[in-house]
Amino acid sequence: MSNSPEVVSYYIPLMKHLNMTWEEIKRTPRFELQGLLLALQEYNILHSFDGYNRKEIAEMQKDNPELANQYSDYMERRRKYGLQKTEVRSFSEL
Repeated sequence: MSNSPEVVSYYIPLMKHLNMTWEEIKRTPRFELQGLLLALQEYNILHSFDGYNRKEIAEMQKDNPELANQYSDYMERRRKYGLQKTEVRSFSEL
């Protein structure tokens, strides 16, 4: 194994989050590994704020302003894939 940044950016996430073995990684073409990593990144963004409501996120943003950008990415991706929950406020909206 080399000292290149590929070790950190490719191999460790594949082994840790996707439970791939070293042998599986060596047998898989590079473009497929990159696709898997992009899909993992997309999944992490799509579920990064699951379990929080808008009020909790607003409170967290007071102490950590960069969360605003992360939350907007989260909401943008949720809208893109149609995962946005719509709140029904009256029977006429149904």
